[in-house]
Amino acid sequence: MRSNLHRRFFVAVVALELFPFLLAGQTPPDKPAAEVATREATPTFSTRSNLVVVRVVVRDKDGHANGNLQKEDFQLFDKGKPQFISKFTVEKSGGLKGADATTTSQPADQKQPSEPVPPERYVAYLFDDIHISFGDLSIARQAAEKHLTAALLASSRAAIFTTSGRTTLDFTDDVAKLRDTLNRIMPSPIGAHNPSACPNVTYYQADMIENKHDTQALQAATWDTIACAGLDPTQTQVAASMAHSASMQQLSVGDQETRVSLKVLRDVIRRMSAVPGQRSIILVSPGFHLLDEHRFDEIEVMDRAIRANVVISSLDARGLYTLIPGGDASQRGGPIATIALRDQFAHAAAMADDDILAELADATGGAWIHNTNDLQGGFTRIDTPPEFYYVLGFTPQNLKFDGSYHSLKVTLPKTQKGFTVQARRGYYAPRHEENAAQEAKREVEEALFSREEWHDIPASLETQFFKSTDEKAKLSVVARVDVRTLAYRKVDGRNVDTLTVVSGVFDRNGNCINAVEKTIDMHLKDETLARRLASGMTVKTAFDVAPGGYFVRLVVRDDEGQKMAALNGAVEIP
Repeated sequence: MRSNLHRRFFVAVVALELFPFLLAGQTPPDKPAAEVATREATPTFSTRSNLVVVRVVVRDKDGHANGNLQKEDFQLFDKGKPQFISKFTVEKSGGLKGADATTTSQPADQKQPSEPVPPERYVAYLFDDIHISFGDLSIARQAAEKHLTAALLASSRAAIFTTSGRTTLDFTDDVAKLRDTLNRIMPSPIGAHNPSACPNVTYYQADMIENKHDTQALQAATWDTIACAGLDPTQTQVAASMAHSASMQQLSVGDQETRVSLKVLRDVIRRMSAVPGQRSIILVSPGFHLLDEHRFDEIEVMDRAIRANVVISSLDARGLYTLIPGGDASQRGGPIATIALRDQFAHAAAMADDDILAELADATGGAWIHNTNDLQGGFTRIDTPPEFYYVLGFTPQNLKFDGSYHSLKVTLPKTQKGFTVQARRGYYAPRHEENAAQEAKREVEEALFSREEWHDIPASLETQFFKSTDEKAKLSVVARVDVRTLAYRKVDGRNVDTLTVVSGVFDRNGNCINAVEKTIDMHLKDETLARRLASGMTVKTAFDVAPGGYFVRLVVRDDEGQKMAALNGAVEIP
């Protein structure tokens, strides 16, 4: 009986509390939000941005990179219209900003081993085994092997990739493994390339015939067909049909090889973006032709490289390229007019193949080595990046999100004489605008895979570890953030902000083993902010690892003030 009375009393009290809201037809208020709520996830990132970033290298008359210019010294034009440079930084190659804000703790009875030293530079050697000939590849491999044996430093890591994907080696400092991988690279074209095919139409000439409708290109292929097939000169219709058929086949093969090559290059850039420190790609290739429809993919490769701070340098594997008049012994002869046209398009094809090598280097601040048989010297020149480069950023005025091409030009005023400017030649407009959430993710991603430190938000980093067995350990990354300095938004008397904390663990070669993102939604009372959090907020993230040396990266970003902290750490678990 007493129990029933208690239940009735409870229902009556609840009814009295809810009565005003029921009478007004309103929903009773929710319980006050928790002052701190944490969500944990594996970070996923977006790389699209409306900000156009232009990397610029300025050299004096002696070829030395200049690092003394200011933002006011540059003029940037988009489709001939001057643009306001909203982002400007001068970056110096070599050396990393220290990790003096980090400490390491461990059990008192364990002696702390020396911390691992992070690699300063990562170089990916990308061999274009799809387009390269056996003779050119053999010489390039020998030059690369000599270069790596002599020049790979303890502070560097090298990797080997191929456009076919058949031969790869991830980042390592093991020269023996690098040599072995180099020697296993072989030409791997997607389609059969027969120099004695009748007619022998290049990918460039096929593009001119089928896509550009160039009558001279078709005439050259037609007369070449008559000569190689032994047709009567009056059988031009038959020869033209054979030329079209060969062109369509070459277009199909060439298109696939170009798309695969660009995709692999994009994948290598993505792999490079996941290592800290300086990042360089050396593309060893004879070059390859791009159709108009490939240009958007090319610009995307450039954008990815620039945003990931990846410098792409290119080495023309053909060496000192010379055109043999009339072709080599494997090519058939023919009338003088036919031979002249054939030579004309062979030369044009060689120049078009070079464009991709030059454009990638110009856009990303790299070097383009061509017309030289000293490939080992070329590797050495490429392996010495410019000491300084500038990063200019601008938001295009009245930008239409239509995917159209925009030509770019960067100049210096007439008062700055004797300098040459190397910069990207253009970009394609995005097809949609980046929102604030995508921009925040991109900023955090770039910070996580950088080695640069930021201290806009007062924060500190500690690492702790505990070994459960000889093979297993628990590594904890402890962040302490002074949240009193953040820019809060007042909502119902609470201080509202969201803090994103990303902790990442990298192995000795700079490979990201794991990363964890924690999102902390704060609805803090004034008293909590002033007193309870006076010593800062602690965020702890644990990782399961094996004993060994690790580098740790911590990134903290808040939504309201859009400020950031980024710190480096290192730990050796015996």
